[in-house]
Amino acid sequence: MIPSFAITRPGRRDMLKAGLAAGSFALLLRGTGARAQAPKYGAEGMPHGTVNDPRVFVAIAPDGTVSIVCHRSEMGQGVRTSMPMIVADELEADWARVRIVQAPGDEPRYGNQDTDGSRSTRHFFTPMREVGAAARMMLEAAAAARWGVAPDSVAANNHQVVHAASGRALGYGELAADAARLPVPQAASLRLKDPANFRYIGKGALRLIDGRDMVTGAAKYGQDVTLPGMLFAVIAHPPVWGGRVATLDDSAALKVPGVLKVVRLEGTPAPAKFAPLGGVAVVARSTWAAMKGREALAITWNDGPHASYDSTTYRDQLLATARKAGKVVREEGNAAQALAGAARRMEAEYYVPHHAHATMEPPAATARTADGKCEVWACVQSPYGTREDVAKALGLQPANVTINVTLLGGGFGRKSKCDFAIEAALLSREMGGAPVKVVWTREDDLRNGFYHTVAAQRCEAALDASGKPVAWLQRSVFPTILSTFAPDPKFAFPLELGMGLVDMPFAIPNVRMENGEAEAHTRIGWFRAVLNIPHAFATQSFAAELAHAAGRDPKDYLLDLIGPPRVLDLAHLPQPYWNNGEDYRLYPIDTGRLRRVVELAAERSGWGQALPARSGRGIAVHRSFVSYVAAVVRAEVDARGNLSVPRIDIAVDCGPVVNPERVRSQFEGAAIMGYSLATRSAITYARGRVEQGNFHDYEVTRLDEAPREVHVHIVPHNLDVPMGGVGEPGLPPVPPALCNAIFAATGKRIRSLPIADQLRA
Repeated sequence: MIPSFAITRPGRRDMLKAGLAAGSFALLLRGTGARAQAPKYGAEGMPHGTVNDPRVFVAIAPDGTVSIVCHRSEMGQGVRTSMPMIVADELEADWARVRIVQAPGDEPRYGNQDTDGSRSTRHFFTPMREVGAAARMMLEAAAAARWGVAPDSVAANNHQVVHAASGRALGYGELAADAARLPVPQAASLRLKDPANFRYIGKGALRLIDGRDMVTGAAKYGQDVTLPGMLFAVIAHPPVWGGRVATLDDSAALKVPGVLKVVRLEGTPAPAKFAPLGGVAVVARSTWAAMKGREALAITWNDGPHASYDSTTYRDQLLATARKAGKVVREEGNAAQALAGAARRMEAEYYVPHHAHATMEPPAATARTADGKCEVWACVQSPYGTREDVAKALGLQPANVTINVTLLGGGFGRKSKCDFAIEAALLSREMGGAPVKVVWTREDDLRNGFYHTVAAQRCEAALDASGKPVAWLQRSVFPTILSTFAPDPKFAFPLELGMGLVDMPFAIPNVRMENGEAEAHTRIGWFRAVLNIPHAFATQSFAAELAHAAGRDPKDYLLDLIGPPRVLDLAHLPQPYWNNGEDYRLYPIDTGRLRRVVELAAERSGWGQALPARSGRGIAVHRSFVSYVAAVVRAEVDARGNLSVPRIDIAVDCGPVVNPERVRSQFEGAAIMGYSLATRSAITYARGRVEQGNFHDYEVTRLDEAPREVHVHIVPHNLDVPMGGVGEPGLPPVPPALCNAIFAATGKRIRSLPIADQLRA
């Protein structure tokens, strides 16, 4: 049975006192020893380089307990299981004797801690293996020295080192002190395991470390933190992005029992990284008192420059822009000439609205700011970014700020922004150093978040006599995420264009991709799969429309569009256009793998088999985060326009798999989320204000309407191809596959999300 593990914060001094001084073993990987090196991402604003200070801390106590630090944030994806599991496998540790320790925010020690971009396992698989291998080799060397035998005559096996010739064995706890005195092996001398001897990696036999605590309520999230003398705060944020308080009367709020203080927070002028919105905070002895106090505030707002933001009007503006020539971001051949001279031409426009992350746990943070130091407990995806931004807001050095990472009740990119942690830190200082917990309600979260961008796209194709495109033009128009971090450039961040636009993989001789200008009127943030969602929706929907126009089977037509197996030559694209910042030279697009997932999803779904009336299958494929994913959705639409989905099949080629159970779980979740975004969810604006406030109007899929079956089919690999991401790439192909299935069932084409009541029109 896997024991439950408490989340603790390891300090270097604490580990030394509890570890080495007690005769245990602690391993620090430094630049002078075995170097843990993550791939260089190569995109502006993303982390770079080799970590010179400790990234991973492995400690072995005298009783043999192995403590492994997880330096990434756990938000349901299983990183606190999968990452330490890699170390434990190379270490030959008994998993039942492993303890997981959560790292605080400290990138100089642990390496990049931004838990986003589906990067944790794929960027740290090899470094984690090297950590475990170095520890194992030091234990083996210590045993060999004690017995006076050659190091290559001993071997670690299941938490002990064995000398087969004499039958002697020593447990890890017995060797810890001796191993701690040895030098860390040089990187060139590390002996990694033969993958054939993996005990945990790829086996899928280990339970989620935090699973029992999550389902029994024992797990501690940001909302669960309690400290002695803690106060509670909620904040009335400006209802319009960029707005400010015009007048404030807090007299009634201060009369609410339990309310201690009303604090006016100045917002950071936009744009500013992770900037709090400002507003009026009510600090009280309970969350309920703070909420009732906020209700009693009398505030008038100066709404600022975005007071007229309206979703319907803005959608028309985006579509109008998409109908005009934009900035060329990829051009091969001469698409304009081919389109002008085409005997047959098709065009279509697609729209995807703003989306909210709507995590199960809204943002929450607790902070204690006193005596020139600040300590924060929060559900953040970017612990070190939080440390830096809290320090900046308080005017402190980062060394005087400690970020303790709790479990995250979902993230999806929202909790990579630490505005709520900064709010808690500022309010604690305002309250004389008392710990203050800032709680965002569901309404706060939906009305004041960082939203997935709204996008409009136009696709045009010139067709030959057989119905195959000889030219493809696609324009993508959306407010860029850069508008949140810098003066609004109005054109897209190149990295966003590398998410399914400039890397469109079809074998078409004339291709032209353009980006239109769009101004942001709200905060734009990272969202699960990011721009891959609207780009896949347009590209894969249009491909199905072309197939229908040609009288072809959509699956066969899609394979023809992809073309024969080859490695796409995209090296000519500038560096910023790499997909999610991944260098196309290191991670080329392999259309053979793309074809394989299309074929696999079709085969497992029963593609081509007869279906009842008003039923249909739709297919879509997309490559993102170095993974290849195809989805086949089976949809049924009754005579009243009610939609149901009996089955979704997802074929996944993410390269080598560390934890198959987590891969399946992530893609099952992505299928549900993709279905929900396609059918129900939308953030809309009127008079600059978000119109939704809770799940009654920002709808998500309910249990009774969720897809009844989701089948995940994993393409097996050894370590022969690059490892791909898992958390995000399952989402993009689901909405277009669903809409293509609806067309197959009803003949009605869906080009705008969410579907909502379009089937009843």
